[in-house]
Amino acid sequence: MNLLHPSRFFDLSSYKHSDLFLNTTFVWEALSAIPHYLAKYPLGKIEVDVPAGVHLVNPTQISIGKGTVLEPGAYIQGPCIIGENCTVRHGAYIRGNFIAGDECVIGHDTEVKNSIFLNHACAAHFAYLGDSILGSYTNLGAGTKCANLKFDKTAVSILIGEERVNTGLKKIGAIIGDHCQTGCNSVLNPGTLFGKYVFCYPCVNVGGYIADKQIVKSSQKIILIPIE
Repeated sequence: MNLLHPSRFFDLSSYKHSDLFLNTTFVWEALSAIPHYLAKYPLGKIEVDVPAGVHLVNPTQISIGKGTVLEPGAYIQGPCIIGENCTVRHGAYIRGNFIAGDECVIGHDTEVKNSIFLNHACAAHFAYLGDSILGSYTNLGAGTKCANLKFDKTAVSILIGEERVNTGLKKIGAIIGDHCQTGCNSVLNPGTLFGKYVFCYPCVNVGGYIADKQIVKSSQKIILIPIE
């Protein structure tokens, strides 16, 4: 199904790690490629000063590019790649198998594992990203959660029109295309796919496939009841 090819979600022409998406039919196949890609990559090149208070686990399995700012209190576990001119803020929790391009933000109290950030991806405040991909110039509002595991722990499937596609993965979070934005405290259920230029309102609980250039909002109404 061409709708699910990586090219429908991302412009990979300037992404240093575009090989993650080689020979993929479905965009989520890049997630399974992360460990193999990192195993072949020449890790251990940290091109910035590491301030006191930054906790590096397996530093020989960590690469950090020039110009990246590490704030005290960040926890970074290898294997992972963090590109140039990124910001890893106080309280960030990077749990390994993570690849970030350039100009990315991993923010305060943001937890991320087995995920991919394209250039200029931003998860600046209180986000959770498990087994997820953020496209270029994507911004997650504070408190956005990309859930990656169903309650019954079965494989995640995605409904697209009348067709349900089984990913074969028990853990898959959100795949968010280029230039998307989520509002504060939005919840993206396992296997949520956003095309390009999708804007999700705050406090929305969403799942499934959302095509390009859509606004996602709920029909919830606020009711005011006077106090007598």
